Amino acid sequence: MKELIGYIAQALVDHPEQVNVSEVEGDQKDVLELKVAKEDIGKVIGKQGRTARAMRTILSAASAKTKKRTVLEIVE
Repeated sequence: MKELIGYIAQALVDHPEQVNVSEVEGDQKDVLELKVAKEDIGKVIGKQGRTARAMRTILSAASAKTKKRTVLEIVE
C-alpha cells in the first residue's frame, strides 16, 4: 500500500524526491501519512479534494484484500 501511494503521489507532484510515505500500523486499521513539498500539497489534494478522494478510493479497494482498513492522511 505504501508503495502504491508513493508511486501515485510522485507522478502528480513537481518535486517527486520530496515525497515521503510513512505507515503506522494498528490492530484494526493502518494509517498512511503522505508528506510532499509545501508547493505540491494543492496538486495532491486537487480541486475540492477530488484527487485525494480518488487516492483514498484506490487505497481502500487495494486494502480490501488484506482485510484491514487503510486510511490516507496528507500531512504538511
